[in-house]
Formats: sequence, C-alpha cells, structure tokens
Amino acid sequence: MKLNYRVALLIFATIFGLAFSLPSVMQTQSGAKITLGLDLQGGLHMLLGVKTNEAVTSQIKSVASGIKHFSEHNDILLDGLSTSKNTVTFELLDEDDAIVMDEYLKKVDGTIVHSAKGQYSLAMTPAAIEKLKVQSVDQAIETIRNRLDQFGLSEPNVAKQGVDKILVELPGIKTPQEEQRARELISRAAKLEMMAIDEDRAMRSNDVTEMEAESFGDRLLEDAIEPNIKHLVHEIAILDGTMLTNAQVGYDQNNRPIINFSLNSEGAQIFGDFTGKNVGKRLAIVLDGKVYSAPVINERIGGGSGQISGNYSVAEANDLAIALRSGALLAPIYMMEKRSVGPSLGADSIKASLIAFATGALLVVFFMIVYYGYAGVIATTAMVINIVLIIAFMAMFGATLTLPGMAGIVLTVGMAVDGNVIINERIRELLREGSSIRNAIEGGYTKAFSTLVDANLTTLIAAVALYTYGTGPIKGFAVTLAVGIIVSMFTAIMGTHGIFNMLMTRIEKSGNMNRWFGIRLERKE
Repeated sequence: MKLNYRVALLIFATIFGLAFSLPSVMQTQSGAKITLGLDLQGGLHMLLGVKTNEAVTSQIKSVASGIKHFSEHNDILLDGLSTSKNTVTFELLDEDDAIVMDEYLKKVDGTIVHSAKGQYSLAMTPAAIEKLKVQSVDQAIETIRNRLDQFGLSEPNVAKQGVDKILVELPGIKTPQEEQRARELISRAAKLEMMAIDEDRAMRSNDVTEMEAESFGDRLLEDAIEPNIKHLVHEIAILDGTMLTNAQVGYDQNNRPIINFSLNSEGAQIFGDFTGKNVGKRLAIVLDGKVYSAPVINERIGGGSGQISGNYSVAEANDLAIALRSGALLAPIYMMEKRSVGPSLGADSIKASLIAFATGALLVVFFMIVYYGYAGVIATTAMVINIVLIIAFMAMFGATLTLPGMAGIVLTVGMAVDGNVIINERIRELLREGSSIRNAIEGGYTKAFSTLVDANLTTLIAAVALYTYGTGPIKGFAVTLAVGIIVSMFTAIMGTHGIFNMLMTRIEKSGNMNRWFGIRLERKE
C-alpha cells in the first residue's frame, strides 16, 4: 500500500475533526462546543407585538424638539409649539424669520408644511407614516438582538413574524429570575430624554392633573425614586436618546451604581446651549417616562456627558446600560404569547433524534456493505468521517444545533454515501464493459464528477436560500445541510478515491470483483 496525498488529506481531516468534535460530544470543560437550540436544551419562547402607532407619536415629538432647538439657536421667537397625533403646530411671532424657518422645514423629511399668517402646521405624510411603522419593527428586532447579545445569552433567535410581530427564542433560560431579567431587558423602551422643568408651576406639581398639564403644554411625570412626587416638565424634550453614544456603569461617592452616558456632537451642542441659557433652572433627566433626577443648572455644561442615578443593584445598572447602548425602541412592545420549553422535552428530543440517527446510519451501512462489498466499507468509512467533520465545523464556528438541524445530519448520512453510490455504479459499468480495474476506478470518478458537482451545487444553493430567508429551526436545518454537502463532496471525491488508489495493487492481485464491488464478471474463454 502506498500513501497518497488524497489519503493524507483524509487522515489530516479526520484528526482535525476528532480534535474539535470529541470535546463537543463529550461536553468537556475545554474545547469548542456546539450550542443546543431552544428545542433541545429548553428555554423561553415569546411572541411580541409592536405598538407601531406610538412610533409615529414619538417621531412627531422629535420633530417638534428639532424645531424648538433650531428656533432657540437662531433666536427665532415661537409661540404655542405643540404636537397632536401626527402634526406639529406653532406660531411664528416675527414674520421676518419666515424665510429662515421655511428653509429649515423643507429639510424635515416625510412632512407636509402648511403656513398662513405666521401659523404653521407640519404633518407627516401617509407614506412616511407607513415607512416609520415598518422601520419601528425592524429597529426593534435589531435592538432586541443587540441587547440579548450583550446580555450574554447563547444564540438567541429574534425574527420578524407577520407585519408587526417579533418572535424571540432564548435557549438556556431556565429559572424564573433569568426569565424576568431577559423579559425586562427586551421590553424596556430605554428612552432617555432631557426635559426642562416648568419653573412657573413647579411648586404645585402634585396638585396639577394630567389634563391640566396638557393644557399648559406640559407633561406630568412620576419620580423614579419617590413615586408620590410629581414633576411638571415642558412637553417638548431638549434632546433624546437618539443622540446617545455610550452608557457605562459607574459608582458615585457612596459607592452606589450609576449610569454614565455621553452624547454625540449634536447632542453635546444642544446640551451646552440649553444649560448655558438656563443657569439657575432645573433640568429633568427622564428615562422611560420617569424622572430620575432634576438637578439645578449651576453653569454651562460642555462635553456632552451626564449620569443617571437611582436605587439600582449592580445587575440592574448593567442591564440598563446595555439597553441604553443598544438604543431606544422606536415603539413600545408587548407580550402576546409566552411559552417555556422544559429541559425534559429537550432531553426527549435528543434521545429520539439519536435513535433516528443511529437507525438510519446502521441501515445505510448494512445496505452499502451487502450491495457493494469492500467498496461499501470504504464508502461507510467516508460517511463516519463526514459526520465527525460536520460536528467539528459546527463546534468550531459555534453553530447552534436544533432539532431540524439534527434532521439535517440524519439526511446527510444518506447523502454522504450517495456520491459513492454514483461512483461505484460507474466503476461497475466500466468493469462490465471490459475495462481494467485501474481504468474502471479512474473512469468511474471522472464520469461521476460532473454529476456530483451539479447535484450538490443545486442543493447547496437551496440550503443557502433557506438560511438567508428562513428563521430559527429552518436556519438550523440549512446549516447542517450545507456543511454536510461540502464535507461529503470532499470525502466522496477526494477521500474514497485516495483509498482506492492506495489499495489498487491489492485489488488488482485479488481479481475478485464480487468481493470488492459486489459484481460478478463472466470469465472470457
């Protein structure tokens, strides 16, 4: 027997596969691991709804905030700046400012402007509203995914369902405490606003009703630390969390957790301008509709940084920082369906999958050996190496194994020998036609090559499409299918060919084609 480069590659691939697959299969402390999906290890399944209409309300308030800052920065006098549904209204007190204001309003995308005698009305177009609703769902998906990734959960699945729903699957969530933390992190709006206190009415905040506050153009907000205390703030925020660039946990002088945040250049300028013009007044730091602090402005604050203090635990402060860093949700979300998948179901699923896998593998091995003889043994050897390599690659890249993914591996068991079935049949055809053993083997691989490439390439394209457009379980199936196709091409074309070449002399000396290829040749007289 002579070792050739194909066999050398197969041996190297086998060693590589065992090095990565064994720690994963045996669940050792060191080495790469395959993450089990929700259906195999248990966890939390949630279906969330998105209140897309509130994204429109939030956007129109952001537009109003922009108009407020622009007018203050350019010393333009406004009166009655307010929002209603999808409209901003205000009065321009000096007609000489109309040209500057009109130029600014033209740059506000997705709006229609009406003006008459200094009275302005700015409304969002129907197309802009629909676009914002779609964007709010897409942004919620991305934000939730970012939060869960920073939270440290393994392979969460976050996907769009229908028009305004989001599917969230969290493998490994088992305790009520973990579930509560994950739910709070997902659903938290994390909307940061800086709002001016209504100093004229601040002393009687607790006596003002919400309806009265709205008539003043104000909002009545609850204090985050003392719920009995109310704060009367101007409705239009000075700036919001869209200008936030970072949020990290810090500690105050009493060693209590706080959140240090920083703003982008635009936010820093707005913050600096406002604090410079309002020395001696108070600025409320508002998070998700609650006032966390309302310090007096002693001087202009430059640099665009601040802090949020509260009665946080370290874990709560970390989760809040994650929520702020990942961005505020454009629209609130709500729970539509929640289902816990127990680990016992995962264990049962794994057991059933392993039985199916072992049964399929044994049947394939039995058929190949009985039908093709030693060629079948070579094919099943390649199949075993194929499975080892699939597990190794999934472990190496940290892929998630789901129940459909295990089905993909079972399917690959059949596909792994399919290539060798085609090759063996071509070899048998050539042997029947009278070709020598060496020519039959070489010709068999040559003739089968194009067929194998075409068949596997089309299946690989389908697997890529499933992964691109599918969700959760579909992706798991696509991953194992794609990896299995690529690996089976290597083992079928390169690996078994090398083994045949290594054993060529022995096959030729034997001359027993029934033993080697399961074919009886008639002796020529």
